[in-house]
Amino acid sequence: MFGHCDDDSEVDVDDISIGDLWDRVTGTQPDPPLWLVVLVGVVALGSVVHGPTWRIARNTVTIAHEGGHALVALLTGRKLDGIKLHSDTSGVTVSRGKPHGPGMIFTAMAGYLTPPLLGLFFALLLAGGRITLMLWFSLALLGAMLIMIRNAYGALSVIVTGAVIFAVSWLGSADVQAGFAYLAAWFLLLAATRPVIELQRMRAHRMAPSSDADQLAQLTGVPGLAWVGLFGATALLALVTGAALLVPDGVSLPDFSATPDP
Repeated sequence: MFGHCDDDSEVDVDDISIGDLWDRVTGTQPDPPLWLVVLVGVVALGSVVHGPTWRIARNTVTIAHEGGHALVALLTGRKLDGIKLHSDTSGVTVSRGKPHGPGMIFTAMAGYLTPPLLGLFFALLLAGGRITLMLWFSLALLGAMLIMIRNAYGALSVIVTGAVIFAVSWLGSADVQAGFAYLAAWFLLLAATRPVIELQRMRAHRMAPSSDADQLAQLTGVPGLAWVGLFGATALLALVTGAALLVPDGVSLPDFSATPDP
């Protein structure tokens, strides 16, 4: 939700220099085996479609959603007052500035667009073998977001998420790091569509009069349903593109169109 006011992972942690750390973060790692990529993709899909799991995992999408609002608000010159994340997986980002114009529009747009685009960016990093960089980039984003959190549950959510990522990136084996990184990318790509569906369902029942889509409708005159369509199309396009990037090179589907030899 958006608001505004008018090659190896195991190292000795006691014997590492800044240069070693930099090389570790920016270096490349080998692609994980296909079975691992597929397995974590299935796990990510299960966490999206399974209701009880989704209610917990959705917090990650909310963090990305509100972080997107906050980042674009700052980039467009608005004053960011703070971010709140709630236990029901809702959230709100409050910024100040002109109540209309490009800054408001782009800030309102950013929420639903950020999770799929972030998932696609993660897929690009992983396709280039930058597994550790992807994990530490996530930590940097969470650290920047933590500064602007204004409630206890929100701070706890960001800290716990960051602690898990740090533990995996610092202590996990190469396979554990790869599996976790690919799981995160798959999850963001697969999960981005469900909040859009939930948004439209709530709008259809007139339960979300101040949703991002309806705020954008008021700001631009473009119907809210069109904005929902944009959010959904972006999520689907990111999923298709990201999935192609996450599958290791050299893997292709069988050619069923070929005519067998007599």
